[in-house]
Amino acid sequence: MRKKLTALALVAFLLLQGVCFADKFKFSDIKEKVQFDQKTKDSAKQTSEALGKAQEEITPEEEYYIGRAVAAQLLTQYKPLKNDKLQAYLNKICYTLVINSNKPELFNGYRVMVLDSNEVNAFATPGGHILVTKGLVKCTENEDALAAVIAHEVAHIQLQHAVKAIKSKRTRAALSSAAKTTTYALGNDALNEMVDSFDENIGDIVRTMTTAGYSKQQEFDADNNALKLLENAGYDPHGLESMLKTLQEKASKTSGGMYSTHPSPESRLSNVNMRLGKYKYVSNQSVRMPRFKAALAGL
Repeated sequence: MRKKLTALALVAFLLLQGVCFADKFKFSDIKEKVQFDQKTKDSAKQTSEALGKAQEEITPEEEYYIGRAVAAQLLTQYKPLKNDKLQAYLNKICYTLVINSNKPELFNGYRVMVLDSNEVNAFATPGGHILVTKGLVKCTENEDALAAVIAHEVAHIQLQHAVKAIKSKRTRAALSSAAKTTTYALGNDALNEMVDSFDENIGDIVRTMTTAGYSKQQEFDADNNALKLLENAGYDPHGLESMLKTLQEKASKTSGGMYSTHPSPESRLSNVNMRLGKYKYVSNQSVRMPRFKAALAGL
């Protein structure tokens, strides 16, 4: 009997709560709640799809076309140097380096272009595009130093530094988009403005990173891999040391270019010198110096 009364009391309590709930919330509120839940589900689905896309591997073909687009942008700022002999010479050096590497082939191969600029700089875009300024070529003292310049850029490509930056940007964009979708579902204008502002800040950071160049560790990694590339191709790894010493000497008289996008030549030298001892090389300057001077004649 006591159990029956307790059950009846519970039913009465629940009915009373239902009446209170019905009095407090209108049916339209419940409908809006259902719509909100659907928006939340849609937002979660879009977030999942966007993040899944962000984590997808970039194919070699995509990498090539991304790199080509980046190179096209660079060529709006720099003009190609009209010097077929020098261009062919640099591409032969590049071919020698990559054919002896662990990644000798790309979707459309490796290509080196010389830019008609006295700025001391070099660029490596995804997919195998390497652009080296005339100013940097003129800083080299021999073929080994020139090979070191190209090896450093090849290392950036093979280590996929630009591709990793793209994937990181994709993830940030996906998260930003997801945040927007969620706040729009909530219908809070103040939150939307905050997210829009945050998205703009992300864009500023990405542009700053692009202008500032790769991270210090990535530059060190490119130098370390360049040493291996040089040795495997029969070049003197000390060519990189020679190149960095030249850049160090010119630092006080030169600004911009790689001086603003790379770690200091001093720090790079310190990193390289810690590793040079394990590399061996037999000098071949008697063969390389004449063709080096011939290729750079009149530059």
